[in-house]
Order: sequence, then C-alpha cells, then structure tokens
Amino acid sequence: MSHLPSATPPTDLFQPIVRGSARAIADFAMIEDGDRVMVCLSGGKDSYTLLDVLLHFQQRAPVKFELVAVNLDQGQPGFPKHILPKYLMALGVEFSILERDTHSTVTARTKTGQTTCTLCSRLRRGHLYAHARRLRATKIALGHHREDLLETLFMNMFFGARLKAMAPRLASDDGSNVVIRPLAYVAEADIQRYADARAFPIIPCTLCGSQPNLQRVVVGEMLAGWEREHPGRLTNILRSLGRVTPSHLLDRELYDFAGAGAQGDPAFDGDKFAEREFLVGLEEVQMLR
Repeated sequence: MSHLPSATPPTDLFQPIVRGSARAIADFAMIEDGDRVMVCLSGGKDSYTLLDVLLHFQQRAPVKFELVAVNLDQGQPGFPKHILPKYLMALGVEFSILERDTHSTVTARTKTGQTTCTLCSRLRRGHLYAHARRLRATKIALGHHREDLLETLFMNMFFGARLKAMAPRLASDDGSNVVIRPLAYVAEADIQRYADARAFPIIPCTLCGSQPNLQRVVVGEMLAGWEREHPGRLTNILRSLGRVTPSHLLDRELYDFAGAGAQGDPAFDGDKFAEREFLVGLEEVQMLR
C-alpha cells in the first residue's frame, strides 16, 4: 500500500464535508484570524479527513491561520512509525511526532475485562495539551464527527444519567487550551466514503479500537439502525442539541421552576412534530392503496 497522498480529493464526496465543517466553524467561531491550529492526527479516517478540510480552508478562508499536524505515538506494539511522517512530508505540512509510552501505563493499570478508553483518553489529552502549549498553538483540532457527538450523548444518558454530549468548542479546565471539532456536523458515512476514495494509509488502533463488546459500539449500532430505518433521524437529534428548551426539562439549576410563576409558557410548541408525523404517516398509507 502506498503511504503517499492520493490524487486531488473527489469533489462530489468532499463538498458535503466542507459544507458541514464550514457551518460548524462559523457557528462556533472555531477558527479566527491569526490562529495556530494543532491538528491531532491519529492515522484514522476522521483525522485524515479533518486535515484535508483544514488545508482546504487555509487556502480559501477569509481569515489567515497556521496549521501544524501532531501525532501522539503511544508506544503500541507494531505501530508503523514511518507512515505519518512520509505522508505529511509529501503534503508539505508542518508536523511533529510526540513519543509517549502511554500504552504500557494503560495496560498495567487496566484490570481484565475493563475498557481502556477512559485512562487512555485522559493520558493522551494531557500530553496533547502540554504539546500544544509548547507549539504555541491557539486551537487543538480533533476529528470527532456527528456520530461521535451522538454516541457520547446517549452514553451519558444511559450510563451516567446526564444530558451531555461533546462540545464543538471547549476551553480546557485551566483555560490554556481551546479544543475545536470542525467535523461536528459531518456524518460518519460521508467521511467513510471520502476516506475510501482518498485511499488514506489507515493505522488501526490496537488498544481501544480492538476491544470487543464496547458499550460505545453498541450505542453506535443503535444509531446506525435508526438512520437506516428513518433517514434524517440523526440529523434531527443533532439539531435538537442546539434547540434546547430549559423549561421543558428537569434541571432546577438551569431553570427556576418555582420562580416561573403562572404566566403562559412561551416555549409551548403546539405538538408540531406530532402533526408532521401524522401527515407523513397519512402519505405512506395513501401510497399503499
């Protein structure tokens, strides 16, 4: 397999990704004039696509910003160290490889049957944050896409009893780093088709990605099933995260129910969604006649 970039990105597959990323970047002010963006490149389809998107915007966006790609070599056995440097040099992208043996730490501290994701993620995040400061990066770009956000939403609901997803833009606890997710609006299927066409030199994860029966995988399969049976459902769920009605939830810290008084509820939606579902159902019945 070639480790060099393939031909020019296929326009028909690239444009939906560009449009979704452009909306997310604009909606959440992800990239600003003078930014130095550290792109975290894992060797997976999502981060390769993210790099292509940001290189595209670097040439065409009205703001000027720098890019530096960073790969965290976590010391996984058999990790092909030569692939990413060769790929990035061919692209002419500034990059650095950060070698930190988190693999040994994670495997030593994880008991049999436990997942490695939480500890691995925490260690990885700490090393990347520190490296971003050394590089004087103003933003850290991650390749999480629509399904990643929705899987996190349902994981938090099912197992943490918390209504929480992934933030498209997030400041670190100490305020020294800003994380952005430009692919937040982009469907994983669009990324997969694009990555297949680009023939990226994918580097599989032999740690978290190889664990069987992960709950995140189960939730992902649930979401994929919904989308197959009801196309557009995942887009609606994602949109709902930006159309929150606090008075119709149960968080007493978010909304003062006791102090709301007896005035009418301006958030009453009139069950428009129910009316739409009825009309769609009626059309389906008529088609069967």
